[in-house]
Amino acid sequence: MNKIYTVSTVNAAVKAKLSSDPSLQGIAVKGELMNCSLNSASGHFYFSLTDSRASVRGVMYAQNAKRLRFYPADGVSVIAYGGMGLYERDGTYQIIATQMVPDGRGSEAAALEALKEKLAALGVFSAPKKPLPRYPEKIAVVTSPTGAAIEDVKKVIRGRYPIVKLALFPAVVQGADAPASISSALYEADRSGADVIILTRGGGSAEDLSAFNTEAVVMAVYNCKTPVISAVGHEIDLMLCDFAADVRAPTPSGAALMATPDIESMKSEVEALRISLKRAAEDKLHRLRESLTACQYALNAFSVEEKIRLRRAELSSLSSGISASAQMKLKGAKMELERLHDLLLSLNPENVLSRGYAMIYKGGGVVGNAGSLKAGDEIKIVMSGGNADATVNKVNQGDINEI
Repeated sequence: MNKIYTVSTVNAAVKAKLSSDPSLQGIAVKGELMNCSLNSASGHFYFSLTDSRASVRGVMYAQNAKRLRFYPADGVSVIAYGGMGLYERDGTYQIIATQMVPDGRGSEAAALEALKEKLAALGVFSAPKKPLPRYPEKIAVVTSPTGAAIEDVKKVIRGRYPIVKLALFPAVVQGADAPASISSALYEADRSGADVIILTRGGGSAEDLSAFNTEAVVMAVYNCKTPVISAVGHEIDLMLCDFAADVRAPTPSGAALMATPDIESMKSEVEALRISLKRAAEDKLHRLRESLTACQYALNAFSVEEKIRLRRAELSSLSSGISASAQMKLKGAKMELERLHDLLLSLNPENVLSRGYAMIYKGGGVVGNAGSLKAGDEIKIVMSGGNADATVNKVNQGDINEI
């Protein structure tokens, strides 16, 4: 019984056989392009090659597709270089192309590659790229005055950034006179005071676009002091002048977008800045007012008038304190005087005599004790209302209360 395989196993085995067969790798296949399709997301280019009797599917991956030097369209006869492989999911075999040139132009492709290598060796493609101005005042456009490219550029700029000045530097963009015409226009545009140059033309065949692959045009782009945007042909077209330019745009409209800001976005930015500046100014004014108030307080605190006011307040307080203290001391002195007066009154002999007491004098002195008297002493008795002379008959000593 034969061994049973899955479809996936069979397809994988066939793919391995095709990929490992030297006779099917590094081959060149000639045919007419059909079913051309560029995947905008991945950049892969899908196609079919046909002749009068057969057809084969093909794919060129993005890293190789972007190096194509012509616009691959249905009906174009080409030579595809690469190897045979298998797309496992669908079980279809295909040529995986790494290079592709129009049929009969192999020598021109080789010459173009040689020129590219020469210019690369001179540093034309690796020179530092100049930045595009954010807000250009003048844009120079080098292109045909009658082509669709200039109209596309005008339309985008009118809607996006109408305040910019647009200057056209007309040039012949295809044919034998094109390289010299384009180079001269670039020279004039570079010296016009423009902020950015757009070098552009619409799509066309490889022959139509060939002027942009010439050394004269590439060097003219390289020598520009003004930033250059290269927008030649369709998105899939890559010219040597694209590598020398500061920026490559996929289309003329794309170049206009790159060269200009959106005025509506600018309005929004300006409004946001206005609000931000207003808030900053209000905050600054608030802080200055607070600082001014603090300075005013400080000036008031250290002013002569304020010091005089404070000293007057201190003097008034001290005066009030002294007055109150003097009043208290005066009141206390008055009370003490009254007390002493009352005491003196109570000690006044006359007041004592009025209550029935008497003072006895002997020999001009007051007799304070009965023991200082003896019978026969002459004494004077002073009483309320007068005095009397008397003679002591007898002296009794003892209890003062005994009579």
